[in-house]
Amino acid sequence: MNNQHKSGFVSIIGRPNVGKSTILNWIIGEKVSIVSNKPQTTRNRISGIYNDEDCQIVFLDTPGMQNPRNKLGKYMLKASTSTMKDTDLIMCVVDTSSYIGRMDKNIMEQLKHTSNTKILVINKMDQIPKEEALKIISMYDALGIFDEIIPVSALKGDNMDSIVPTLQKYLTYGPKFYPDDVATDQTLKVMISEIIREKILLYTDEEIPHGTMVQIERLKEREDKEIVDIDALIFCERSSHKKILIGKDGRKIKGIGMAARKELEAMLEKQVNLSLWLKVKENWRDNENYIRNFGFDEKEI
Repeated sequence: MNNQHKSGFVSIIGRPNVGKSTILNWIIGEKVSIVSNKPQTTRNRISGIYNDEDCQIVFLDTPGMQNPRNKLGKYMLKASTSTMKDTDLIMCVVDTSSYIGRMDKNIMEQLKHTSNTKILVINKMDQIPKEEALKIISMYDALGIFDEIIPVSALKGDNMDSIVPTLQKYLTYGPKFYPDDVATDQTLKVMISEIIREKILLYTDEEIPHGTMVQIERLKEREDKEIVDIDALIFCERSSHKKILIGKDGRKIKGIGMAARKELEAMLEKQVNLSLWLKVKENWRDNENYIRNFGFDEKEI
């Protein structure tokens, strides 16, 4: 064991839309988890790996915790709650948009029964006056659940550099689990599919994006090593959703494709030839076989 190096696993939990993925991407220094203003953007436990000379922290960014409406939602909730048992530290993220709501209370109740070190990160502190911020900090401190409370603004970067040193205090000495140049354990296909799904979230409204799933059918680099061909299949739950995703004269799906291709080319540092296809699988989020085939298997949690 390395007596000078610290390492450990940290789960990031919280209700939807509090900024968990934004905070993770900021810490890692690159995009490892997709971000949108829609709830439950993250569906799986995403690993982001922070490295410096003194420590390695493996973060697990979990789906936002809320009451499930379908079998996929039940999987996502189980993924979030089980992660708390599997990590050394728990980093709970809340924001200043409201006082402790019903879902926050449920999360706090679960945290009371865990023996892990618990760090609270209060995001969006830039959106309220200082007096109000102090009240919110005192309110969470009075719960007696958290070992540390860190107020931040992920959007502006305010106090974000306090997170890693705070976590590091509570980590034990140990070896690295991943090489220094690895920022995530996601496969390339998964990262590509998530980037495409993020653009669907950005270009569509309400229920439609949550009924979509992206599978990469083909990922092949051409012989000249300068162009990558990607074929992606977008599943949706209704024919009406398919029409909306296509848009008038194909404008919406074209916009999704252009935005995804731009980001993929920046990530891969190659020209990307991206083809998107649409297919309807009715109510797939309530079909266990479909959910399992898409990689959401409760047995693996």
